[in-house]
Amino acid sequence: MTYYVFRNSTIEPLFKCFDVTFSGYNQILEFSDKSESYIWFYTQPVRSDIQNVCEEIEHFKRDLAYVLDKVKGKKTIYALTLTEIFNIRFETNKNQLVDAIWQFNEFLYKKAEEYGNLKVIDFASFTSKYGNQEIIDWKYFYLSMMSVNPKLAKNFEEWFIEQLDAIALKRKKCIVLDLDNTLWGGVLGEDGIEGIKIGGVYPGNAYASFQTSLLELSKQGVVLAICSKNNEKDVDEVWDNVPGMILSKEDFSAFRVNWQDKASNIEEIAKELNIGLDSFVFVDDNPTERELVKGQLPMVEVPDFPDHQYELQRFFKLLVDRYFRAYSLTAEDLKKTQQYKDNAQRSKLKKKYSSFDDYVQNLEIEISIIKVTEIHLNRAVQMCQKTNQFNLTTKRYQDSDIRNFMDNGSWVYCISVKDKFGDNGITGLLIFNFSEDKTTVYIDTLLLSCRILGKKIEEQFIIHMLKKAFDSGASVIEAKYIPSAKNEQVKEFYERIGFEQLNSKIGEEKNYSLKKEDFRYSQSKLYKIVEL
Repeated sequence: MTYYVFRNSTIEPLFKCFDVTFSGYNQILEFSDKSESYIWFYTQPVRSDIQNVCEEIEHFKRDLAYVLDKVKGKKTIYALTLTEIFNIRFETNKNQLVDAIWQFNEFLYKKAEEYGNLKVIDFASFTSKYGNQEIIDWKYFYLSMMSVNPKLAKNFEEWFIEQLDAIALKRKKCIVLDLDNTLWGGVLGEDGIEGIKIGGVYPGNAYASFQTSLLELSKQGVVLAICSKNNEKDVDEVWDNVPGMILSKEDFSAFRVNWQDKASNIEEIAKELNIGLDSFVFVDDNPTERELVKGQLPMVEVPDFPDHQYELQRFFKLLVDRYFRAYSLTAEDLKKTQQYKDNAQRSKLKKKYSSFDDYVQNLEIEISIIKVTEIHLNRAVQMCQKTNQFNLTTKRYQDSDIRNFMDNGSWVYCISVKDKFGDNGITGLLIFNFSEDKTTVYIDTLLLSCRILGKKIEEQFIIHMLKKAFDSGASVIEAKYIPSAKNEQVKEFYERIGFEQLNSKIGEEKNYSLKKEDFRYSQSKLYKIVEL
């Protein structure tokens, strides 16, 4: 990704690992349109004439408004908030600088509501880790106009990448938790349920706070799972009989309570939930168990557990900051726990049928095909950023990119899928581009969430859209498969639905074509398909 950075001070050392071009100081009238994205990084002017500083901050609003209007939503702008770096207060009953900074940031957030391509990053979440004397190194300030200490460059780089990942919705999906001395105090097998510490006085109150935080995390769309070496009947007795427990068994989407090694258990949980292991975080107080998982499942994140129970809330904040932060959440995110439970019910039903058709018919699947609008935009972007397995091209689009497709006449459609067990929400995306004469269609993007795979929903989606394109006047549809580390399962998808492969070199992207006269597929009566 290439960036053009608007700045009012020297910040080059902070962006050494990024492909960036910098504006001149306070220069906004002419700027490059060749970069893929923009960064707005104005820092508080560091002077003692506070009144003039506040007036300068007021002018920042005008400059930012100009940039937003000139970019016109075509590319993403990442804007860092202002934060107080240095302040001299001659009168303690006044704080003009703080007020000016607050007003600018309020303006920034309001503009983000108006411009969907503007993403606000709270710079104070970085500076709050350091004192004012660490933020500014006066030698560098006077030598090179650096408001931010270049010695913090590596820390800034790590923090800024975390912020970009949060905006790109690259957060983990599932947290796997041990029980003894992790979710509660005490060892069940040794202390019995009478020795379990939860709620009340320390350390039980610390565990109760940790459970409360985890419950809130699950409400934000993160799936909770248990992996514990215990007897399952004893654990069930804890859920049923120990007072003060915040989490209940129903808050978890998967359980492995047995004496099998935890790495194998986590692999089984991943298969059960149909989530990649690189989307897991494993939390266990036992360093031996942590090292085992690190060694056997290096793609699973395994943070160090705190040495003292009173550090659990700090530990939870670290988990959120490092693995689970999102810029914004969709309706689908907030329903994740229930959706994975519904999938477990579908898996049980599948075992009852030897015929695939009988299984699908009994599910009563309804597929809604929806033209993407602003309402669905965040979810469309999220799927582009996160979907790996069923993703034919794995193109990572931002909301400005999707808007450009919509504005330029491309077809951008998503699907919402539900059945008798529940609603999976929006779980698929397709982008059709057209030639100038509308006779050729190019499939730019086709992807589906892994949680609806295995029921041939993807085939019904594409068949419906192919027919729609041919009915609109297209005579040929072209597509491609771009291989990635995770999408091998779809490498022959287009062959299965009648496309002709145009090249055949192993390991390279594959190009396909389908002519209208060769299109033979029709919709299955096993699915109810509605176009909204």
